[in-house]
Amino acid sequence: MGKEIRKRRVVVTGLGLITPLGSGVEKTWNALCAGKSGIRRITKFDPSGHACQIAGEVTDFDPADYIEKKEIKKMDTFIHYAVAASQMAVDDAGFKVTPENADRVGVYIGSGIGGLPAIEAFHKVLLEKGPDRVSPFFIPMVIINLA
Repeated sequence: MGKEIRKRRVVVTGLGLITPLGSGVEKTWNALCAGKSGIRRITKFDPSGHACQIAGEVTDFDPADYIEKKEIKKMDTFIHYAVAASQMAVDDAGFKVTPENADRVGVYIGSGIGGLPAIEAFHKVLLEKGPDRVSPFFIPMVIINLA
């Protein structure tokens, strides 16, 4: 991989979004244009004991639309979002990935940290049931670069 590759231009040809405003570019854009907010009272857990009780939660997403059902439980939610948004971007581009062009296709994903729900759940299992009960899929479920 020499200078030739570094000089190549990158072309953004498709977009994919999973946001609190909606899953997909169109839903998110329409909500933004309508002045809607994706911030609301937390529903994923009981926030009553916390100072902050609002967040931007994704509410209209089904990972089974993008990932085989048997694979879903092996991944944390942030990976579901990344896989789905990546597929949306490829679809939006009208691009067909083939064995011949797969090495020229990439997706840029932004995430500060992932896997916190799984980390919390497995920590609880560790404390309550011991290390032998922690899934061998724990690390693959939470490692950020698997998104």
